[in-house]
Amino acid sequence: MAPTTETLTAERILEATEEVLRRHGPAKATVVDVARALGVSHGSVYRHFRTKAALRAAVIKRWLDRTSVSLAGIAADEDRTPQTRLRDWLADLFEAKRRKAGDDPELFATYMVLTREAGSVVDEHIADLTGQLTGIIEAGTASGAFTGDPAAQARAVFQATGRFHDPAYFTEWERPEADGDFAALVELLLRGLRNG
Repeated sequence: MAPTTETLTAERILEATEEVLRRHGPAKATVVDVARALGVSHGSVYRHFRTKAALRAAVIKRWLDRTSVSLAGIAADEDRTPQTRLRDWLADLFEAKRRKAGDDPELFATYMVLTREAGSVVDEHIADLTGQLTGIIEAGTASGAFTGDPAAQARAVFQATGRFHDPAYFTEWERPEADGDFAALVELLLRGLRNG
């Protein structure tokens, strides 16, 4: 193992872990493999992440946060009407999930396995996303565009659109009718939000 000249950071470890997971899959990727890829001892990795489970949870969080950060910008964009924000937010979520599944299918399959292990990280991600939706719907309620309970409606919108962002449905995302079905559902939801 050659000594590394760069400072070992949590971010470098997460990048290396992602690459190791891509190459070996979740069943065979170990902390020793990550350390070897970085040119450090496995003890150095454990100084940043106390357990293999903590390392895997951090990798999942990093992967999910990429989507959350992008969506947060749309949710906070007050230059768009709440209706446009909601439409754009849902479309961006669908496209982000579709890209993750299509651009790197090996890593996507690995993350499908890891997310089952990291329930609390996934729960936090869903809470963040429904919080963003709640903010959009609250803005719509304040402007008179939407009626009803924003938090309940946000949960309902998130659940109703699950087919377009829940990884369990990834095989359906490339079907020819997927985009049309998505657009029809979003318009139906917007009509429901307007009418309460």
